[in-house]
Parts: sequence; structure tokens; C-alpha cells
Amino acid sequence: MEPSGQDINLNSPNKGLLTDYVADVPVAPTGGLVPADAAGMAVLPEGLTEAEAEELRSELLKVEEEINTLRQVLAAKERHSTELKRKLGQTPLNQLKMNLSKSLQEVQMSNAYKKTHETLSQAGQKTSAALSNVGTAITRRLGDMSLLLAQGALQPLEMFRG
Repeated sequence: MEPSGQDINLNSPNKGLLTDYVADVPVAPTGGLVPADAAGMAVLPEGLTEAEAEELRSELLKVEEEINTLRQVLAAKERHSTELKRKLGQTPLNQLKMNLSKSLQEVQMSNAYKKTHETLSQAGQKTSAALSNVGTAITRRLGDMSLLLAQGALQPLEMFRG
């Protein structure tokens, strides 16, 4: 049994006991349920008999108990998972690193990333080629000016006017 007094084992013979919920259901002195309007609950919808309403209430209690049981089972499984991860040396930081690596790999495999990478790569190549051409042109122009200066055909101040 769990410390809360409820067995979280879904195959347990104790499953299905309504001990936590029975206290919330109003009971008349005769032992029956208090009528809905006297208990402060909503009046029965039209076309719903008291027997049908009682059956629905009973089913609702069972479903709510199952939900509570499943929450407890999930919490127990999460604690167990955390303990196993701790024993394996998997810290939250390591898990975060693994998740980030996995996410990055998934992004890199996406079509949008591949297309963007290809486009930017082509743009980079074209930019590099253009800058190389500009550099070559500047080098050639400076070489021509240097040759003209050496031949005396160009005065130093005239270089920067044209």
C-alpha cells in the first residue's frame, strides 16, 4: 500500500474501494443519499431519473478513482525512472546535452535547413568570387600605376586624380 492509504497496483484486490470519496457524498439520516437539491447540487436534468443519476454518480466516482490511481502509478513510475537514470549516471545536464544534440541533428536533416545551407553556400561562393575579382582589379591597377611611376610617365599626385 502507498503511504496515502491507496494501493497503486492496478491488479490489486483493494482497487475499487471508494474510501476517499465516500466521505464527500452527502448521506441522509436514513442511510440513503441526500436529494440533489438539498445537498446543494444541481437539480437533475430533464429526462434523467434518480436511478440513472445515481448510476452516473457511481460511474463518475469510479472514473475519478481510476484517474487518481493512474496519477499515483505515473508518479511512482516517474520516481522509479529517475532512480534508474541516477544509477546509470544520467544527470539532467547530460540529458539536456543529448536532447540538444538530437534536436540539432534533426534540424540539420530537415529540408528547410538543407535548402538554406545550399543557398547560403552558393551566396558565399559568389561573394568570395566577387571579392577576389575586386582584389585582382585593385592589384592590377596598382601594378599599372607602379609601372607608370617607374617609367616616369605619371607624376605621384596624378595617380589619385584619375
